[in-house]
Amino acid sequence: MKLNWAERWVVNNFARVFEQRIQIRWFNKMLPLAPGAKILEIGCGRGAGAAIIAKQFKPAALQAMDLDFGMILKAQKYLLPVKHNRVSFFTADALHLPCRDECVDAVFGFGVLHHIPDWRSAVGEIARVLKPGGAYYVEELYPSLYQNFITKHILLHPEEDRFFGPELKRALNQAGLFLKQAVEIKLAGILAVFIKGISETGASTNS
Repeated sequence: MKLNWAERWVVNNFARVFEQRIQIRWFNKMLPLAPGAKILEIGCGRGAGAAIIAKQFKPAALQAMDLDFGMILKAQKYLLPVKHNRVSFFTADALHLPCRDECVDAVFGFGVLHHIPDWRSAVGEIARVLKPGGAYYVEELYPSLYQNFITKHILLHPEEDRFFGPELKRALNQAGLFLKQAVEIKLAGILAVFIKGISETGASTNS
């Protein structure tokens, strides 16, 4: 689902960039990637997150995709030309990622799944493209935050089959993605790292 004008404002401001810097530093602290990793970001928006990921993780290649072609155009302008040799942008649907099976070391998604009506299929696609032992770095919001009596009249989101923490974790586990670390506010959202094919031992959750 493409963002409406209000959601675009929410994700394309200085406060959001500051928030993503903190989140990506936390991701890197919880699970650094080996040099030369191949990374995919889904729902990249204007490219602010991709720029921070490239700086923090220094991948050999970072592919960033969004459903909205207008956002891809903004992302290409946002990043400095010097970074384009390892960062590429393309338009794609998270339900049909144009990637081979088990071809990336990590997938990043910042508030993407709760915009997708069939989010469970998107989880399956993320698991499909990740290599065994690969990481899914995820930030997600829960419906009590974006579908309350104020925000539901401003922000555009699917209304059926929404998830809180238990439903999200269950779907990820069923796809073969298991929790490593998480910071969760139960009625708001979660910031977490999931690993493909490694069970949920030693995971910690704060609420």
